[in-house]
Amino acid sequence: MSDTARKILDEERRFTYADYKAWEPDEGERFELIDGIVYAIAAPTDFHQAISGELFRQIANYLHGKPCKARQAPYDVRLFYEEDESDNTVVQPDISVICDEKKRGPEGCRGAPDLAVEVLAPSNTADEYVRKFNLYMEAGVQEYWIVSPKSKTVQSFTLQNGAYAGRAYNSGAALPSTALKGLSINLNEVFAG
Repeated sequence: MSDTARKILDEERRFTYADYKAWEPDEGERFELIDGIVYAIAAPTDFHQAISGELFRQIANYLHGKPCKARQAPYDVRLFYEEDESDNTVVQPDISVICDEKKRGPEGCRGAPDLAVEVLAPSNTADEYVRKFNLYMEAGVQEYWIVSPKSKTVQSFTLQNGAYAGRAYNSGAALPSTALKGLSINLNEVFAG
């Protein structure tokens, strides 16, 4: 861990997006900011990257020529965007799909994406899982996928009346999207590695 990372993580205060964008992490270091608290992001494994890459390929191919755009991490998503940069939550989902052109700023996504995809890493904890779930729900992310490389499953959540309703899909299934009507992901290809 770099001296920059150590200093940021050791400070006992809440940060804003203005603080976040001023940091100069070493190459490969990534952070998320949730309610002003800094979290370091571990480098993804090869299988994680293969899964994320295949998901991105299928989503991007489907969106070709459409107004929605898919983005891969590292890509900052400022869930509760404030123009004065006082917002204190910046996450980096593995894949974000943004349909509202006004939400695509030069620094990343300004507000909730329509679809957020998180591929779990061995370092993810149950607390992280719950924190992100609640955060995306509160921000109004319409669809949220949690991908487990270990069990080769995807939990798909759709926002309904302010709460997520979920369904699980295994590696042999086709994963339909509710936010992107007509998109169906071939999970056999996703988990082929």
